[in-house]
Amino acid sequence: MNISQQEWWEKLQEDSNAVILDVRTSDEWNRGIIPGAINLDIYKGQGFIYGLEEMDKSKNYYVYCAAGARSGQACNIMSQLGFSTTYNLVGGMNSWAGPVAMPEE
Repeated sequence: MNISQQEWWEKLQEDSNAVILDVRTSDEWNRGIIPGAINLDIYKGQGFIYGLEEMDKSKNYYVYCAAGARSGQACNIMSQLGFSTTYNLVGGMNSWAGPVAMPEE
């Protein structure tokens, strides 16, 4: 489901079952992330699928990329794999006005 930044962030704040998923490349990831995110690069192809298959499908996934296209694609793949709840951040990090952190080394 594509949702606006404000709605995405508000839902995330109230969701005790949330996982924030960043599907960008490691170079993009290293420039700054939404706090608490985990990284799984969609460009890894089958590696991306394997990574998803190790995740808990009962969680609610808040997915983002740079502009919203890759994360939208990721949400589609996730629903095909049986993930029940995914939220795509419209506009991605390029439009993000919320908090940004540097990833832990």
